[in-house]
Amino acid sequence: MNKGLIIIAAAFVIAVTVLAGWSLVRQQDNPNTLELFGNVDIRQVSLAFNGSERVAEMRVQEGDRVEAGQVLATLDTRTLALQIAQAQAQIDVQEQVLLRLKNGTRPEEVDQARADVASAQADADLAAQQLKRLLDVEKTADKAISQQDLDSARSRRQVAEAQLKNRKKALRLAVIGPREEDIAQAEAQLDVSKAELALLRHQISLAELKAPMNAIVRSRLLEPGDMASPQRPVYALAITDPKWVRAYVTEVDLGRIKPGMSARVTTDSHPDQPIRGHVGYISSVAEFTPKIVQTEELRTSLVYEVRIFVDDAEDRLRLGMPATVRISLDNHRDAPGAAQ
Repeated sequence: MNKGLIIIAAAFVIAVTVLAGWSLVRQQDNPNTLELFGNVDIRQVSLAFNGSERVAEMRVQEGDRVEAGQVLATLDTRTLALQIAQAQAQIDVQEQVLLRLKNGTRPEEVDQARADVASAQADADLAAQQLKRLLDVEKTADKAISQQDLDSARSRRQVAEAQLKNRKKALRLAVIGPREEDIAQAEAQLDVSKAELALLRHQISLAELKAPMNAIVRSRLLEPGDMASPQRPVYALAITDPKWVRAYVTEVDLGRIKPGMSARVTTDSHPDQPIRGHVGYISSVAEFTPKIVQTEELRTSLVYEVRIFVDDAEDRLRLGMPATVRISLDNHRDAPGAAQ
């Protein structure tokens, strides 16, 4: 039984060592240099349109380099263009309404209102005279005027006086001009229309899918004629800056490195052309940690993630590429943006 447990424990140690694999530390002849093995890692971003419409154009292919602000794809904007034209026409109408209110009543309209008042005054005077004449006749002649004629005359006078009153009010309003509330309402309606137009123009600007930063196209996921939506990515981009090598260091050598230390990165493709870099991140959590067994032997197999940020101006490193990192332990620099 004890022999079986020993075999199982030994197999477990071997498995942990294999998983740590090429990321474990290997000391070189120079004791001041730490050698790590890892893989190149970069950030990626998926781009999608904000709106739902047919894709009109796809301008780049997989592997193309794109710059920040470059248009990568466009949507069909014919419907939005018609809506913008409609909104602009509505704004033109409301601007004319507001201009008419601000200019107030024209002198010709005031003169017309005065003429209406004079006409209504003449009708009222005539109706009053007719009623007075009938009343005088009724006094001199015994029942020579019927009650119906008198009632009709009184009604005509009342109607004429009411019309005169209305004409005078209309003249007063014409002289005063539009109310401030009406002008404010027209201005508010114009602002609403302008906001709707701005929204439509913003939507038509979103019909162009632009690169948020310098990157390389990894995947082209839609084609012209496909229906785009916010849930359907159009392109997947690989961000070339920052770029780092993800490696692992054992607990024994964890205290020998710190952020900012200088490093050199080489690959099998260019073993004699090292790329400058620096230690930018050291994980505070161990990986491949045994959950049950905790012995002195197994504690030495714990590893911690280290990120070595590189200055790959020639873009020789590719995502997932194996790389060798050599960290100088006797010389380090305070790298900007280094984080632990």
